[in-house]
Amino acid sequence: MRKLSCNNVRHDRRGFIRTTLLGTSALALSGARTAYANNREAYPVITTRSGRLVGTTDHGINVFKGIPYGADTGAYRFMAPRREQPWSHTRDALEFGPAAPQGSSRLEGTSEDCLSLNIWTPGVRDQGARPILVYIHGGGYNNGSGADPQYDGVNLCLRDDVVVITVNHRLNAFGYLYLADLGGPAFAHSGNAGQLDLIQALEWVKEHAGEFGGDPNNVTLFGQSGGGAKIITLMAMPAAQGLFHRAFTMSGQQVTAAGPRAATQRAEIFVEHLGIKARDLDSLRTLPAERILEGTSARDPSRIEDNRLYFGPVLDFTDLHRHPFYPDAPEQSRHIPLVIGNTRDETRAFLGGDPANFELTWAELPDKIRTQQYVDIKPEVVIAEYRRLYPDYTPSEVFFAATTAGRSWRGAVIQAEERARQGAPAFVYQLDWGSPREGGRYRAHHSLDIPLVFDTILQPGSPTGTGAAAQQVADQMSEALLAFARTGNPSHSGIPTWQPYSLENRETLVIDTQSRLVNDPRGGERKLYAKAPFIQRGTF
Repeated sequence: MRKLSCNNVRHDRRGFIRTTLLGTSALALSGARTAYANNREAYPVITTRSGRLVGTTDHGINVFKGIPYGADTGAYRFMAPRREQPWSHTRDALEFGPAAPQGSSRLEGTSEDCLSLNIWTPGVRDQGARPILVYIHGGGYNNGSGADPQYDGVNLCLRDDVVVITVNHRLNAFGYLYLADLGGPAFAHSGNAGQLDLIQALEWVKEHAGEFGGDPNNVTLFGQSGGGAKIITLMAMPAAQGLFHRAFTMSGQQVTAAGPRAATQRAEIFVEHLGIKARDLDSLRTLPAERILEGTSARDPSRIEDNRLYFGPVLDFTDLHRHPFYPDAPEQSRHIPLVIGNTRDETRAFLGGDPANFELTWAELPDKIRTQQYVDIKPEVVIAEYRRLYPDYTPSEVFFAATTAGRSWRGAVIQAEERARQGAPAFVYQLDWGSPREGGRYRAHHSLDIPLVFDTILQPGSPTGTGAAAQQVADQMSEALLAFARTGNPSHSGIPTWQPYSLENRETLVIDTQSRLVNDPRGGERKLYAKAPFIQRGTF
């Protein structure tokens, strides 16, 4: 397929947004079905292990939504995934499948029958051998889905001849409630069921790659926040070995998993909150999904910043035999090139919702840092060092910078260091370009890189705005992803040569309208927070 220039892509995308918005309506979907019935030959069809599927096209890209890769999990709650049931008719793949049950409402609805994926591809059964990019959504391990408009794959397919896939899987207690020590072998996989869903999805992708014109030997996982953390965890799971070949993570780290003791303690809190006795654990399998979600609101005593129970991967020695990045980088993934990215002002997304955080005084700052930096360093020491490093910072600027450095960025630094010690390629970036919304007060906040990497800045919900600067950064980031998917190196002509991270120089691509390769940016902050050990929040 002809690769479009950036200008052509931008021109085409404005029409694309209009058709996307129309395409989400029930009327348009009904019209698509009618058109398909009247002219089947004009619509793309793929054949899967369970039956035939008909999709649609968007600007010449074939689109298949809601493809089942596993059976309804409601029938085997807390267990490993099973294959989907076959169908005899040609099944519509025009709508996103339901999201996993979760606390926040989803436009596409929620259901335990949530194991589905969505495909954007320039060709079907054409021996295209295209790089396959599989996106794993964020939302921690608690919420989200692959249906967000910012995850639309059309623009990446227009930029390059690639396949883009998004995935739904089990979340929160349905995917990560560790019951093995309480309930025995029947619950052996309960703590990592959501990860096993992702593995089954990748097995499905490998099995069907030729059907949608992809190369099963060139699969790149990319994901933001919880999606990145899930990818890092897969890099340490034996069952995932060989199913993907590159990993591109955005603000998503997983240094440690929950230990079995801590995970069991949370399970005990969960069942007690629901009023269920340990001897009656089997009743959890038949409770309404809404009741399971009620259990997730139980207070987690180890999380002073968020009372909700933590859910995430578990070091169960059944499916996960080691911590993802402790005490070192996993040997099984040494050969997989890895991108490790963060945004410069991560916590403005989480803590910027409180207007008071933008008007802090020096007197208020210590208590705010004490509860939000996650690392146990005396706040007065932190404040003094930030005032030395950045004498012009206001109390609020110190607050957002310190909470960013002490939380998610710590995990990114550790992962980059361990990859460098291993001699394995890791490319590190820091997004400095900031969102223009609300006068720019949120700056380069958590999740800002999603529409930049997908090149979906015109989609509903994008915080980037639609200006020339946003498009300039989107050009750089989306092309870096595509170059990485093809070659294992994210360098391209629109950015400086991106060198792998080393302990000597700590090479980092600082992404802005004019990006630059910088050695050890924020080195003073890194050294400050290295004074205390880092344990992934919620895993102890």
